[in-house]
Amino acid sequence: MTIEIELKFIASPAAIAELPEQLSAFTSQHSAPQKLTNIYYETADNRLRKLDMGLRIRGFDDSYEMTIKTAGKVIAGLHQRPEYNVALDKPELDISLFPSDIWPQGFDVAALQADLKPLFRTDFVREKWVITYQQSEIELGLDQGSVTAGELSEPLAEIELELKEGNTADLLALATELGKNGGLRLGGLSKAARGYHLAQGDQIRVSPPLPIYRAEPKATVEQALSGMLELGLSHWQYQEELWVRGDKTARINVLQAVETVRQVLVIYGGLIPRKASTDLRARLTELAEKLDKKGLDAEETCLNADYLQCKLVLTSWLANQEWKPFVDDKSQKKLDNSFKRFADIMLGRTAADLKEAFSQPLTEEGYRDQLARLKRQILAFHLLSGAYPLEESMVYITVWTELQQAIVQQQHAWEDSARQHAVMQPAFWLNGQPR
Repeated sequence: MTIEIELKFIASPAAIAELPEQLSAFTSQHSAPQKLTNIYYETADNRLRKLDMGLRIRGFDDSYEMTIKTAGKVIAGLHQRPEYNVALDKPELDISLFPSDIWPQGFDVAALQADLKPLFRTDFVREKWVITYQQSEIELGLDQGSVTAGELSEPLAEIELELKEGNTADLLALATELGKNGGLRLGGLSKAARGYHLAQGDQIRVSPPLPIYRAEPKATVEQALSGMLELGLSHWQYQEELWVRGDKTARINVLQAVETVRQVLVIYGGLIPRKASTDLRARLTELAEKLDKKGLDAEETCLNADYLQCKLVLTSWLANQEWKPFVDDKSQKKLDNSFKRFADIMLGRTAADLKEAFSQPLTEEGYRDQLARLKRQILAFHLLSGAYPLEESMVYITVWTELQQAIVQQQHAWEDSARQHAVMQPAFWLNGQPR
């Protein structure tokens, strides 16, 4: 088993064209372009996908390798997945060669083998450089080709950075160097994800709403910080993919994701000093202001160097826990406490802030003045409500959202009734007490 740590980028033709010159600034070993074919397998009932696994046979020259990737973790474009590789004499599946402990207990491996069929394939030319960068050895792969399922296909133009030896900080630093001129965006969908989607008929992708963050039982305040940021990044990545694929309404959802990340930093403002996130907050604010403008071109925006740098700074801040050096012992003890109790306290403060803002009828201008606050605190409810039944928290959040919609849509006849309904709601949380 190996653990892959890599960054995946979608690359523009201009970025690909200037890549060799960029890499000439580093010490590297270049490998000649090589044609690669990957054939992915699945059952008719998507048994592997349900296990969050991906199975392929890769062919290069006269050699073959069978690979299975098991469930892992993705932070923005930073992928970490356990991977098992088995050399083959010929391109024929034999999943019994994988370690038995990768399967759920009692899983029928033989039945799976019998039901597996080729689902889609990727064909591309890969050019590689192994780069010595700071304290690390990083492999850069440039892939150009296509992914195909039956008669459907779409082009591939990707740059992957994989950490071979060293640390994640160097990987992210090299990505920052390469992205300075624009033309790169973090890939939200792997080759396999794109292939699976094509195999299902390339249906229109559904735009999911921002979910409620659900922390693990007994999670600490600090663990929830990472989880909240991961939720915001995941929502950002997916909505960005929809936007660049033509869904113009997804711009607002990308903005919402950026605002969600900003709200996480607000929630933790009493525990993590502002100087720990000065650069990050400035970048997020600038990006939010840009995304708030109508008529933006998705490709141009998402391939912009500043856009990428913002996301890389956030990914680095999260992956390397860059708040740690700024946290004193007193705050660290609070970060080690129960997230459930912290969330109860913060829910109470969030509700009190909104009730103060909307305790009395407002003028039309007054409602508009409070709109930004309302949006921020609705995001806070999404981030803090996960310890309670979803139906309870969503009813509460929906009522405040209806007030937001009335203000945005200038439904002046409904604003005050929506305000009264929202303010009069009973709390669904307990103020730091066990439920």
